[in-house]
Amino acid sequence: MATDLPGWSVQDNLSHLIGIERMMQGLAATDHRAPATDYIRNPIGEMNENEVDARRASTGADVLVEWNELIAIRSQTLRIADDAYFAQPAMTPTGPGTLADFLDVRILDCWLHEQDMRRATGRAGNLSGAAAEHTVDRLIRTIPIVVRKRAATPEGGAVVIDITDGVERHVVCEVQNARAAFVAKPSAPPLATIELATEAFIVLAAGRRTADQVTATVAGDEELGRLVLSKFNMMI
Repeated sequence: MATDLPGWSVQDNLSHLIGIERMMQGLAATDHRAPATDYIRNPIGEMNENEVDARRASTGADVLVEWNELIAIRSQTLRIADDAYFAQPAMTPTGPGTLADFLDVRILDCWLHEQDMRRATGRAGNLSGAAAEHTVDRLIRTIPIVVRKRAATPEGGAVVIDITDGVERHVVCEVQNARAAFVAKPSAPPLATIELATEAFIVLAAGRRTADQVTATVAGDEELGRLVLSKFNMMI
């Protein structure tokens, strides 16, 4: 069953999560090499595709068994880990950091792929709670770049983004001294106010869908608001 990720089925999403969790557990990566595809654009994508393609000959049931067994091991490792374990240096998807930093990203990645699988199978859910809030809040961090650099919001202008139906967030981003930043309230009436549901926000911010594929309302400067929405993709 296809998902929003090019070339990936529901099973492929789970295979990807298995590959990363095996790596974090210190288990060997596959020696399988996937054929070249047009949706693989970087070394991280190649590594992910190798793990995914290595399991395409397996049944979905077998991949699920592997996942459940692996997660039991990972959960035990994390439960008994001490501070030194989490402080280990690690190269994360966002650059050098610690294992704790990597795990912070893993929450986002696992939850996003869960949602990919839910949308594909028509099983909506888990759009609120700790993992959802963690993911949305990480994605929100990039909004100043979207508002100023990508959408070219003018000096002194503000854009308000209201996220609803799951994780509730009211975000005000204003441009001052050629930089966009979050503020408690705008200095003047906002140029544009955008309202969209949590699911719409995450599929845009995670690059799963484009602005013309989601429902969002824009008040004020329609052109600016739609431009912000079209530039929401924050994932590598």
